Amino acid sequence: MTRTRFHALIEQRLIQLDGATGTELVKRGMPAGVCPEAWVLEHPEALAAVQQAYAASGSDLVYAPTFGGNPLKLAEFHLEQRTGEINRQLAEISRRAVPGKLVFGDIAPTGQLVEPFGPLPFEKTVELYKEQVRGLIDGSVDGFAIETMMDLQEARAALIAVRELSDLPAIVTLTFEPGGRTLTGVHPVSALVTLQALGADAFGCNCSTGPAEMAEVIRELKPYAAIPLVAKPNAGMPHLVDGTTVFDLAPDAFAKASVALIDAGANLLGGCCGTSPAHLAALHNEISSRRPLPVRQEKRGVVASPSSFRRLALEEPFAIIGERINPTGKKALQVELRAGKFELVREFAREQSAQGAALLDVNFGLSGIDETAMMRAGVAELVRIGSTPLCIDSTRPETVEAALRLYPGRALLNSISAEEERLNKVLPIAAKYGAMLILLPLTDDGIPESAAERIEVLDRILAEAARYGYTPADCAADALIMTISADRQAAAVSLDFIEYCSRQLKLNTVCGLSNVSFGLPARATVNLTFLGMAIGRGLNCAIANPSAPGIVDAVIASDALSGRDPQLDRYLAYHAVAASGETPRQTTPAPAPAAQSPEELLCDAVLRGKKEAVPAILDTLIAAGKAPGELVDGILIPAITEVGNRFERKEYFLPQLMQSAAAMQLAMEQLEPLLRSGGADAAGPVFLLATVKGDIHDIGKNIVALLLKNHHFQVIDLGKDVPAETIVNAAIEHDAAFIGLSALMTTTMPQMKVVVDLARSRGVTAPVIVGGAAVDEAFADSIGAIYAADAMATVRRATELLQTGEKR
Repeated sequence: MTRTRFHALIEQRLIQLDGATGTELVKRGMPAGVCPEAWVLEHPEALAAVQQAYAASGSDLVYAPTFGGNPLKLAEFHLEQRTGEINRQLAEISRRAVPGKLVFGDIAPTGQLVEPFGPLPFEKTVELYKEQVRGLIDGSVDGFAIETMMDLQEARAALIAVRELSDLPAIVTLTFEPGGRTLTGVHPVSALVTLQALGADAFGCNCSTGPAEMAEVIRELKPYAAIPLVAKPNAGMPHLVDGTTVFDLAPDAFAKASVALIDAGANLLGGCCGTSPAHLAALHNEISSRRPLPVRQEKRGVVASPSSFRRLALEEPFAIIGERINPTGKKALQVELRAGKFELVREFAREQSAQGAALLDVNFGLSGIDETAMMRAGVAELVRIGSTPLCIDSTRPETVEAALRLYPGRALLNSISAEEERLNKVLPIAAKYGAMLILLPLTDDGIPESAAERIEVLDRILAEAARYGYTPADCAADALIMTISADRQAAAVSLDFIEYCSRQLKLNTVCGLSNVSFGLPARATVNLTFLGMAIGRGLNCAIANPSAPGIVDAVIASDALSGRDPQLDRYLAYHAVAASGETPRQTTPAPAPAAQSPEELLCDAVLRGKKEAVPAILDTLIAAGKAPGELVDGILIPAITEVGNRFERKEYFLPQLMQSAAAMQLAMEQLEPLLRSGGADAAGPVFLLATVKGDIHDIGKNIVALLLKNHHFQVIDLGKDVPAETIVNAAIEHDAAFIGLSALMTTTMPQMKVVVDLARSRGVTAPVIVGGAAVDEAFADSIGAIYAADAMATVRRATELLQTGEKR
């Protein structure tokens, strides 16, 4: 099926997907702990029965049973060498089972965190998915369903693999937790705008929640969606009844609740965990006479990082694009970059974000370095430490591609001009990765002198960009400001250009603010005055230093005066901070390092994930006679606890959490020998961790292990797919103070009760703390365990239990 036909089909009516496959295969004899893909190859009749039942219940599209068909998952069963063959055969079995129905190849997570957030290299991830995609193409699938993704970067890798091998349609769905974000902190709108720009044909969510909760996510996505939306909810929440996992929504209740998904804007509907052919038949009866809401994107021009997004539009607040990550004129930064260091880059990023920058311009154009390698490493650093979207700024096509390929979001590209290389080489790269564009009215002959000539050049660039699917809303015209010290008419020409673009073309406009004053005294005054004049003519973005005196004040006031802050909420909140005696910033940055004591520097290093600073700070403190135990209990533990608090308040997300945890872990590794030699007990209470039998998912468990180690627990991680007997034996052998159990799949949740019952029967009284995507407090209570919603909640519950002595 072509992508055009797929979209035409969705415009005509609602498309019904299938329901849960794993649980239906279990009903037909698939045992726990086996490789589902291999078992289906041996029992094709079981899969055919499941898919034929879904087809009979009204499903238009079924997923081939290749959820665990990527090489890393198959490696759990020593089947990675058969990746292509397994995927091809499973696709062929599905096509034979349901002729006339659409069959999409199912692509799911690898189970590892991907660069820049984890150890799995991004390019390796793309290649791993390509192995699976090739097999599915050989099996003649009609398209691809990239599903149950928790990490936007991994979803990007899978989609890039599809797009570089095939022009078949691709659906992408992420799994959003009850708080509205994925396990890794991805915001739904960030994921949507990133993936639809990258070439997804439909986007949405699956798993984790029931229809009512999922409708909230779909409703939030709808105004930003240029593609159809997908909803594949669970049948409510799971409960354990007589040793079997039972979901709380029966077929009719599930179907009635799913109507809210259509009203919210979903165009493709199906079911995930707990749903059966009966659920899908009830859904079909409920929705067959309904029409979907049309795909009508209301909010365009959005840039995004994984955890935040920002719309650039004339009616939106003025956007400052932080200019400081640029080595031009910055000798200290040049020295660092030539040495391969990023400390100043991180400091500039944090400072500009704290001051209110909407984006960060990133430029590593410097002689004597590998700009492409530096840009790639710099983008990774910036993504790990913050959430502000990036503006990629380079004149080299290969550098632009390296940055946009790795960046796990939708970037702004600075810039596309009418120069031949930019149009023929850089514009196709930008379009491939879906970046927004800054358009520079510059030709191979130089800078046009008049506003009219610049507008003519701009029209040529816009027409060329339209060939790649760009609309004016995806672009911002650069006013190309030159210094008035060399050309007295430079400001006037740029102002006329800004006004025409804003008023006539309804186009975003941007300028490099400090250019206008180059070579003049009192540059700050000139810059600020020009900014006010330009805003009055329609300017809505500027590449500037938000720390410069008066810049943020002027922007906040201009939004209030222009109606971009209609209730004056931002203006009043900004000045309420000033009235309290604090500097009116979004976030008050930490004091400069020179003003901080070594103790404060150590705390700050953990809070901000400055792993590279930890060894030297600890050396200074130890040389000054500070006791290692005092450093742990008085500085490190309070600091990592505050990191956890910020994570729970949604001020920090997984990248910041992982950065801080890595800094904390390095500090503990340096201090542990000193703690032992000083007679202190370096090992805290034993916390035994395991993913239960039959379940091979362990990303969440690994994050829990890292944070527990940071909080001075002695962690024994038994890994994944661990039998109850092994867990209980280990708990007895190590005299565990706590047992932590993880399960992602609903089919393996009953194993948690098996562990609890076995532990109690053998006299193990250690509290059992459980977690996982489908686990909730009611489930934990029903098996005699304690529920923890996330990694930080696990640490907190264990700490509380140590203090109270509670055993449950």
